Amino acid sequence: MEQKQSVTVPRRILSSLLSSLAAGVVPRAGAPYIAIGRKDEIGAFLSDLENIGEGGSSMRFLIGRYGSGKSFLMQLIRGYALERDFLTADADLTPERRLHGSGGSGVATYRELIKNLASKAAPDGGALPRVIARWIGNLQANVGENDETGARLQGAVMNDLRDVEFLVGGFDFARVITAYYRAYMEGDDEKMSAALCWLRGEFASKTEARRALGFSVSLIIDDDNWYDFIKLWAVLARRIGYRGFVVFIDECVNLYKIVHRVSRENNYEKILSMFNDALQGKAEGLLMVLGGTPQFLEDTRRGLFGYEALRSRLCDSRFQDEEFRNLIGPVIRLRRLSDDELFALIVRVTALYAQYYQWEPRITAEQQMQFLRLALSRAGGNSMVTPREILRDYFTVLGILMQNEDANFERIIAKVAAQSRPVGEPDDDAPVVETTTRKTDFSPADIIL
Repeated sequence: MEQKQSVTVPRRILSSLLSSLAAGVVPRAGAPYIAIGRKDEIGAFLSDLENIGEGGSSMRFLIGRYGSGKSFLMQLIRGYALERDFLTADADLTPERRLHGSGGSGVATYRELIKNLASKAAPDGGALPRVIARWIGNLQANVGENDETGARLQGAVMNDLRDVEFLVGGFDFARVITAYYRAYMEGDDEKMSAALCWLRGEFASKTEARRALGFSVSLIIDDDNWYDFIKLWAVLARRIGYRGFVVFIDECVNLYKIVHRVSRENNYEKILSMFNDALQGKAEGLLMVLGGTPQFLEDTRRGLFGYEALRSRLCDSRFQDEEFRNLIGPVIRLRRLSDDELFALIVRVTALYAQYYQWEPRITAEQQMQFLRLALSRAGGNSMVTPREILRDYFTVLGILMQNEDANFERIIAKVAAQSRPVGEPDDDAPVVETTTRKTDFSPADIIL
């Protein structure tokens, strides 16, 4: 098979990438270097980004088994969004972080999102101060140097915030942003810090906020209203020069795991509210992407389909069939990567591993194919195996080969191969299992960079 030429990856990114993959963790940096397949799904999300860039709104549910690539695809789309000058934010739900809850579990999700707020200039998160500084810098450039009193600059600030004031929570939001701008111009670090604390949802009471800000606010960001401020950030992002705001919320299966029915349904009610806002155009410039397992979506007792209002919006049409794909709807179900795509992934990972450790891999293309056949020989493996499971096992094989000069591929896999061989099958050199997916030659287009 024709293999793609190696690509040099910065060592810092390569180290993080390989460490994450070996541990079964989604890499936060370097995802494009191992992006194999998923071209249709990526195309659907890129179409969404174009819509958001024009002021639209959308919501997607990315559904797949553990290890199937949901979180990886989210990180990949996050990188594409940053390259196209969108703001992004991402958070994983946990028992302490929910969409709706009391005791701070709702606003905890907002705080995590703002902590991970990223821009093209700050792709690793913590971009809030830079975002506001960019906005003020653009305004200063627009008003020119003849604004000695600052009146024109202040007028430009108020003009950008005028549309925000009429949204829910917008008046206080605009007021705090203005306070930050004034503190920035005066060099008052304490007031700037107080404004950022309010914007990050870190004040526990309005009294505490008033004491720090120096003026009264009618509300603070809390469990009940945090999503309203996500919509405000989306509006402001477009006003200050970004194309829109993309929010990724992963591990939504934690909502499915909530034991208390009322609490679980309150979270689903919040999802319904978000979905209605997105589809009715009430969230300008905002794309929400929620990632979860099939149980989270389809379980009729505890999943989204157990909440009738969501089931009627998200369930497949009776004309939908597994034979055909439909990526226009709100739900994207991740299919298993084909055998050819899995093989391309193994080839790519081998090249990156060799580059990082400066080692010539003692494994041939035929042995890589043999490993893949062995991985797919597990019961149900042909349909249920995930890239995470395959990569973790493959990293173990590469590690043994690199650290043990006397080891060879056949010895390493012999025990697993014997366990996988059906009873009565002769012990010969035949492949462990024949894959059903046709094998084709790879072209550069098969590997997305």
